[in-house]
Amino acid sequence: MQERKAVLIVSFGTSHLDTLNKNIAAIEREIAAAMPDYRPVRAFTSGVIMDKLEKRDGIKIPNVQEALSCLDREGYTRVVVQPTHIINGEEFDKLCRMTEPYRQRLEISIGKPLLTTVEDYRNLVKAVMESMEPPEEGETLIFMGHGSPHYANAAYALFEYMLHDFGWDRSYVGTVEGYPELEQVMCRIRLRPEIRKIRLHPLMVVAGDHAKNDMSGPEADSWYNRLSEAGYEVQCVLRGLGEYESVRRLFAEHACHAEKLSGS
Repeated sequence: MQERKAVLIVSFGTSHLDTLNKNIAAIEREIAAAMPDYRPVRAFTSGVIMDKLEKRDGIKIPNVQEALSCLDREGYTRVVVQPTHIINGEEFDKLCRMTEPYRQRLEISIGKPLLTTVEDYRNLVKAVMESMEPPEEGETLIFMGHGSPHYANAAYALFEYMLHDFGWDRSYVGTVEGYPELEQVMCRIRLRPEIRKIRLHPLMVVAGDHAKNDMSGPEADSWYNRLSEAGYEVQCVLRGLGEYESVRRLFAEHACHAEKLSGS
């Protein structure tokens, strides 16, 4: 009897259906194509988002425990769990805890978030440089990361350093819920009076609430409005990282690496 295998692709989630399809679903398809012997399964970790999708749109998405329980009942024995998280923060820690009760019944291998090893940072920088237009003369790129009180928040600074090492020295990373915030980024770009234009990109898998509101929204404290008020010409690019093929490939490579470890 052939072994039944699944790849459980776990995202924090989004209630914005447009960016869900452009980003999360696109990553899931990339992973599924790279692992044809594994059944792809979706799970979210945000209860708020799952409740909203079910009540508003009638879309039922399982959480990690529900998905693993279902796979166990259906006779699956090997499961690769691949998160679509950027950093090894609170959400990834929570995901790992969620899998523990199922390890006695299922062979589970967990893939790593996008930024784990030093090589991961190099690979993401290369993917970003391949996917986005470089900053023009007098222009800087600011990436909006989510941020976290978790110690993994330091990943954002490392990613910025790596961008500079690869030649994009007019690129900066700020966060919504961590450090550095936009205020610290603005202090840095004020030291470069030649910068008059700013392009904002989400450093997030999806261009959801944070990108549409905190980054580009109409409120006075959005990054767009704060930078415009400071005298810069600002452009917002509402594309999550999942829309870039080169980034999707990195998630698929992490899942495939986890699959090899599970079979070793």
